[in-house]
Amino acid sequence: MTEEPVRYQRIGPVAVVTMNRPEYRNAQNSAMTYALDAAFTRAVDDDEVKVIVLAGEGKHFSAGHDIGTPGRDVDAHFENKAVLWWDHVGKPGGDQRYAREAEVYLGMCRRWREIPKPTIASVQGACIAGALMLAWVCDMIVASEDAFFADPVVRMGIPGVEYFAHPWMLGPRAAKEVLFTGERFSAAQAKEWGMLNRIVARDDLETETLALAGKIAEMPSFGLALTKKAVNQAEDLMGMRPGMDSAFGLHHFAHAHNAEVSGGDSLGGQDAKSMAAAARKA
Repeated sequence: MTEEPVRYQRIGPVAVVTMNRPEYRNAQNSAMTYALDAAFTRAVDDDEVKVIVLAGEGKHFSAGHDIGTPGRDVDAHFENKAVLWWDHVGKPGGDQRYAREAEVYLGMCRRWREIPKPTIASVQGACIAGALMLAWVCDMIVASEDAFFADPVVRMGIPGVEYFAHPWMLGPRAAKEVLFTGERFSAAQAKEWGMLNRIVARDDLETETLALAGKIAEMPSFGLALTKKAVNQAEDLMGMRPGMDSAFGLHHFAHAHNAEVSGGDSLGGQDAKSMAAAARKA
């Protein structure tokens, strides 16, 4: 197991926050979630930091939520930071799932979307399901040519990941295609749909991302913060936040349905291996 699930580095005015579970394709457990939050908070509190870059160590950006590694920690206690709700530990059924996902997944992503400094996701290799959420909360996405993306959770009978930004990030028809098929889509396709800002060679990903961050860092911090808020508010006026609330309710209805018809399995009989095997066939 990697000792630190997240690394933090300052490069001039840029904070680089790196997910550091490469042996598990940077699958996001709760420990990583709260380490990410601590790193983002550190960057926000540092007046010398103008821009934040989110990256993933190793071959892949992230395989998404941790649904099967030895470090999976769904029953571990962490102090709530995103929502004012009771802890999920020791709660039964839907209470446990709702409390955890409202905090660790939807709540944290919304919290990070509101970071008052520009954020850039630097994406290589796999960016799957929950990893889309991590990339989508960032203001810009730079991807390598070998990056690929997917949200295959409809295979679990669940209508997409918790931070349901698909129609706003991809457009309605592309969102339906991605969700209905569960198939991977390339960086080139993501760029065509408007999800990415730039595609670069794999070897140039870090350099190009830092160059973009450096250029943004030349702008005044308060102006950047207000501009970010203006664009985020425009997205919300286009229905993003209430649409996400509605989808989150459907998400949990799907979990409850799965648990009721399959003896308590809220994932519809799927696990990390079966999802990976299905992705290879797609």
